[in-house]
Amino acid sequence: MSTEEKIRNQLSSNPILLYMKGTPEDPKCGFSRNAVEALKQTGNPYAYVNVLEAPFIREKLPSISNWPTYPQLFIDGELVGGSDVIVAMVEDGSLKPMLDSAGGA
Repeated sequence: MSTEEKIRNQLSSNPILLYMKGTPEDPKCGFSRNAVEALKQTGNPYAYVNVLEAPFIREKLPSISNWPTYPQLFIDGELVGGSDVIVAMVEDGSLKPMLDSAGGA
């Protein structure tokens, strides 16, 4: 399986997926920490991929998503954005309904 196929499989298998540096319990950068803290406020479960442990994904994902930095949040396979976008959407209330409807829920 190519790296791109693996990424596309991850996106199709996980309605809410955060590509981040580190883990939700131990974020390895401030931006990933901010994204995790914002997502925590929604109460929605999500999957994650630690790109520090997946260098091929870390290198390939930006060319698929057209987003150069991490973290990257995907809902139903569509890029929502990075840390600043996630935090802003949690603050204005627009992210929660998207998360609630993820996966056809």
